[in-house]
Amino acid sequence: MNQLVLGFIKTRGLLIHGDNYDVLRELKRIPEISGKIRLVYIDPPFGTNQNFNITDTRVSTISRVNGGRVAYSDNLTGEEYLKFLAERLVLIREIMADHGSIYVHIDTKMGHYVKCCLDNIFGQENFINDITRIKCNPKNFNRKGYGNYKDVILFYAKTRDFIWNHPRQAIDTELDPRFKNIDEEGRRYTTTPLHAPGETQNGVTGKPWRGIKPPPGRHWRYPPEKLEELERKGLIEWSSNQNPRKILYADEVAKAGVKMQDVWKYKDPQNPKYPTEKNLEMLKMIIKASSNEGDIILDAFCGSGTALVAAQELGRSYIGIDSSVDAVEIARKRLKEHHFLFFNSDFQAVEYERMVNKNA
Repeated sequence: MNQLVLGFIKTRGLLIHGDNYDVLRELKRIPEISGKIRLVYIDPPFGTNQNFNITDTRVSTISRVNGGRVAYSDNLTGEEYLKFLAERLVLIREIMADHGSIYVHIDTKMGHYVKCCLDNIFGQENFINDITRIKCNPKNFNRKGYGNYKDVILFYAKTRDFIWNHPRQAIDTELDPRFKNIDEEGRRYTTTPLHAPGETQNGVTGKPWRGIKPPPGRHWRYPPEKLEELERKGLIEWSSNQNPRKILYADEVAKAGVKMQDVWKYKDPQNPKYPTEKNLEMLKMIIKASSNEGDIILDAFCGSGTALVAAQELGRSYIGIDSSVDAVEIARKRLKEHHFLFFNSDFQAVEYERMVNKNA
């Protein structure tokens, strides 16, 4: 396994063709990698029991494309599928850093079962989010049931002390009807309550401020010193009945963005290079949120390498693994620099280029 270590140190990027279970077991033995994976994103097979085909001109999920070849077979279902995934999740957790986290991209048919699996391996206490991802435009298929244009991303941490960079989402306030007020300088603004649900029994946010108590069943959002600071800055508007509200300016909200929520709209490419290829901007957002520059990112089902490309562009190191020849060839072309290995059936890593030359 010296080639793995040397290659990773040289390029800070490993792209490995092989069975990820075998590769993960070997990565566990390497001190330079094991226990140092800060972020894992995986988009495993969904247990659909179908082939995903590819040709030189098109990509398909249909197994009967004329002239097509199978990119990969998603032929495990039910308990067999969950066992397959759990074995790999156990290994992944073992090589993750204590401050690491994992995003598992799955469909709604298997998502509930996979969450139970993740609860068992990572602990229910380390579940962070169940994210809904809008993946395409609404469908108008003639089927008995509601249209499906979403899938699921399950977000877990190894411990509660995980990396979190507070991602925010851009917002367009130009046509937002909330910002209908205009101040003396012509700035558009809205106001929000300075109190929040829930009573504070002993804390300062439950006590009167400037002689005003928060409404029943509520408490001040900020301690008195913060409320005084907002008042000094002219960021509190008093109503006719002396109810204080915080001023939010449209231009400042647009610049700062808003906190990312658990419903994302990242549609997949219309002309993918590989079946189930995911949105690059979504992967960049995940990597920015849950890792820092120089951290190691792992995608053990890397497909066409979108997560690896995102990691490379954002200054992270990466390790990608896939058993599909088509997948790793597409990923190779997308990455600028990497150390490429083929993991053979004897669980020995050999340089891919040498293998190709030998068989030529």
